[in-house]
Amino acid sequence: YPEWELGVQIVEEEDEMNFDFDLLDPTKIIPEELVPVTPIGRFVLNRNVDNFFAETEQVAFCPGHVVPGIDFTDDPLLQARLFSYTDTQLSRLGGPNFHQIPINKPVCPFHNNQRDGIHQHTIHKGQAAYQPNSIDGNWPAETPPAASNGGFESYPEKISGHKLRQRSETFSDYFSQPRLYYKSLAPHEQKHVVDAYTFELSKVQRKHIRERQVQQILANIDLDLARQVGANLGIEVPDLTLNYKKTAVEKSAKLSFLAFPPEDIQGRKVAVLIHNMVKSDALEAIKNWAIKEGVILHLLAPSLAPVKDHKDNVIVADGMQMSEPSIAYDAVIIPDGDNLNTVMQDGVARHYLLEAYKHLKPIVFLGNKSDLLEPLGLVADEGTLIEDEFQHVAEKFKNLIKAHRVWSREQIAAHVPA
Repeated sequence: YPEWELGVQIVEEEDEMNFDFDLLDPTKIIPEELVPVTPIGRFVLNRNVDNFFAETEQVAFCPGHVVPGIDFTDDPLLQARLFSYTDTQLSRLGGPNFHQIPINKPVCPFHNNQRDGIHQHTIHKGQAAYQPNSIDGNWPAETPPAASNGGFESYPEKISGHKLRQRSETFSDYFSQPRLYYKSLAPHEQKHVVDAYTFELSKVQRKHIRERQVQQILANIDLDLARQVGANLGIEVPDLTLNYKKTAVEKSAKLSFLAFPPEDIQGRKVAVLIHNMVKSDALEAIKNWAIKEGVILHLLAPSLAPVKDHKDNVIVADGMQMSEPSIAYDAVIIPDGDNLNTVMQDGVARHYLLEAYKHLKPIVFLGNKSDLLEPLGLVADEGTLIEDEFQHVAEKFKNLIKAHRVWSREQIAAHVPA
């Protein structure tokens, strides 16, 4: 099953004001260099839903539902959601008894004073739904707080200050953490941020809004970021003297995907493009490797008609190249076989390889399939593995898949028409 380590960042109450940002600002993160993550368990996705409506459409998340020992901070966004989530469920799920819908039932049964209301599934006995009462033995009764097996008790926090309807000035730091994020990224990740801003702002029709976003927003995050986006949009960024806020952490390694390399490639998907006259011994080596590594391997053919290997044996394809596009796979293999001309004349297969290359996927060309590179206009790089036998590139192929993409290919792939 897909599984993640679940952890929390714990801040002692007396340290609340020791940060250069407001802990109650929901747009801020706590860099792990300041407060390390404390592992508390695992997060496992152990099944898919059986019924999308019953289990997904009707699910209700309520931050106000907590167990004894947990209370709420003064985060204004959380305070609003404590009300708004429950208020939303009343209308979205048809009434106050949304917690009786099977997907929302707690693992531990509980009682409350919600006796009636629309969609009540329980037939409550007795005449009273309140406490104290003199007609039902003073039942139902609220479980009082206790050190063990007690009911909920609000944390007795001591507070002082003025109650105002305004936002704290400490929430006005808009740029230091976007700057922290951008500075913490690897070069290829920074390029993706530049490309994303370029793409989105190119759709803004009013030029003065594009200019303001680049010159006043992005420049306050990082001047180099603003200039790169500005160059793409034809917006000049003047030389500015910007006093970026000094923060305790200038770069946080854990904000980059490179900080979390996978340990294996279990569950990754690899497409193998097959045509008539493919060499079956090459396929056998690939299949054995996939089983060993826990890789999902799909043999994709031009159609679902039987494919004949070089010994005239029938191979059953797992899908069609046209209906199983490269975007659904992590890597591609094109095996050896006496069918080079067939592949060259197959427009779908050629597009498949071009698209996979464009999207920086690792590609293995076995045997004579390396002859496809030149007519396709592809440049051999560290992510294009050329070999006669798959066993000779299996380990390198695995490491390429673990890296997710061949990031060094981005500039080379820009010329590929896919």
